[in-house]
This record gives sequence, structure tokens and C-alpha cells, in this order.
Amino acid sequence: MTETATLVAPQRSSAGGRHPRRPAGSASSRRKTLTAYLFLAPFLVLFLTFVAGPGIFGIWMSLTNWSPFRDVQEFVGFQNYIDLFTPGNVLSSDFWKSMSVTGIFIVISVPFLVVIPLLVAILLNQRIRAATTFRTIFFAPYVLGVAVIGVIWGYIFDTQSGILNHLLGVIGLPSDIPWTVDVPWVWVSIVGVTVWWTMGLNTIIFLAGLKGINGDLYEAAALDGAGAMRKFSSVTLPGLRPVMTFITTTTILASANMFGQSYLLTKGGPGTETRTVIMYIADQGLSQNNMAPAAAMSYILFLALAIVSVINFRLQRERVEKAS
Repeated sequence: MTETATLVAPQRSSAGGRHPRRPAGSASSRRKTLTAYLFLAPFLVLFLTFVAGPGIFGIWMSLTNWSPFRDVQEFVGFQNYIDLFTPGNVLSSDFWKSMSVTGIFIVISVPFLVVIPLLVAILLNQRIRAATTFRTIFFAPYVLGVAVIGVIWGYIFDTQSGILNHLLGVIGLPSDIPWTVDVPWVWVSIVGVTVWWTMGLNTIIFLAGLKGINGDLYEAAALDGAGAMRKFSSVTLPGLRPVMTFITTTTILASANMFGQSYLLTKGGPGTETRTVIMYIADQGLSQNNMAPAAAMSYILFLALAIVSVINFRLQRERVEKAS
């Protein structure tokens, strides 16, 4: 029996050194890429117009003696930054005072804005009646604007005719508490309003994180005889570490940018005890026309928040690596 050998001619590359024909799917891939960029275009335009553009202009402004009343802006280098770190400078002392006020607000408010939403989320994660209604109740204040919050609580905290002092007097407690005009009550007012107003968002995020924890872990812990606290420390907290990192970081950033509550409730008083750094930057830039120093203050604040965020993420990552 003769065997027939089938010879297959080797495929040659295109003659004349031409490149091989591109795959047919490359045109489709380009169309998909173009479509993606078209969908991203509105965001990119807004980002470049209202974020990147002003950010670059702000850096240039902080390096000059920029003023809306001056035709020629002179380049002064890092002098605006140096002035803010020079002891005895008026802007320096006031700026760091406002930074310390912002730091006090962060230290007081962030633990409440993390712990309370976590506890509320754990309660709402249980099988209770009208759970959706309770979630709506906790989240509802967050959709209100800061102006509405300031007006409502301004009437509630009013020293002379506020409903809060009236109710305290009815039940036999002091009815002349200076909620918005004296320390430490101003901090109680601002932090309390902030927690009531913004805790709903963190609660919803925590609740989503709790839904993502495998229920088998709780069953395994129960079989090992773990109680509620043991389940919380060994299952719930490790499962919420990524969520906790996100919430802690975003809450610190939001608290550092607090403006409306202090401006509407206390006007930064008494004196400058509650004048946050955002309030001071806005006053210097918009009211006093010190735009260049105000821009420098903004970037110092930005750098400080960036460092805090990096440290927080590093610490959380180290905890996860040690736990694993």
C-alpha cells in the first residue's frame, strides 16, 4: 500500500517586506475604545475644567503675589509658603490656629462617625421588622443641604428661644446652656449635628460590607462556642477591614473640609475657637483678597491630608498582612 504524503506549502510572509495583515477584530477594538472615550469625554471635560485646570492655576498663584487688583503678577517663588512657617507672621499664627481647630474637630468627630454607624449597621443587619424604613430614617438627613441643617439646628440650639433648652427646662435640667456661644458646648453642638447629619452614609456603606461577609464564618464560630463579642472581633471586624479603611479615610477628609456647620451655627466663635482652616482660607482669599497666601494654605492642607491618607492605608495594609 502506497502512502500519499500531503505536502503543505509553508506560508510566506507578505512579499516585499510588507507587514502581515492585521486581525479583522482590530477595527472593532478601535471602535470600542473610541466609544469608551466618548462616554468618558463629559467627565474628562468637567475634570479638566473644574479640577485639573484650577489646581494648576492655584499652584501658579501660590508662587506669585497674585491679586485681582494688580495688572502684573510677580513671581515670588516659595515666599508665601515660607511666610506661613515663619513664627510671628500674622497669617502664620492665624493659619495654624485654624489648622489646630480643624484637627480638634477631626479627633472628636471621626471616632463617632465610625463607631456609631458601625453599631447601627450591625443592628440593621439583623432580621428586624421594617428594616428598610429604619435605613431610610437614618439616611434621610444626609440628603439635606448644609444650609438647611444650619437653619434647623440654629433654631434648636438658640440660647434664648431654642426648643432644646426649653425641653431641658421642662424636665428639670439647666435651660440656659450656651450651645453655640461658649466652649465646650460649641463643640458638642457642631460634632453632634455633624454626626446626626452624615452618619447615614457610613451606615449604608457598613451595611453593604456586612452583607459581603460569608455567613458560614459565623456558623463556624458558633460551632466553636464563640459568643457575640467573639464573633464581632474575630469575624465581623476582619471582614470589614477594607470597608473600615475606606470609611475612616473619607471621613477624615470630609471632617478636614468642614465649613458649613461652623459657619452657620457658631460663625467661627466664640472668638476663633471654631474657625476651621477652610473658613480661614475662604476669608483670606475671598474677603481679604489675599489670594496667593490662601492658595498656599490650600496646598499645605492638601499635603497634610495626603500624608494622613497614605499613613492610614499603610497601617491598615500592615494589619491585614499580619492577620493573614
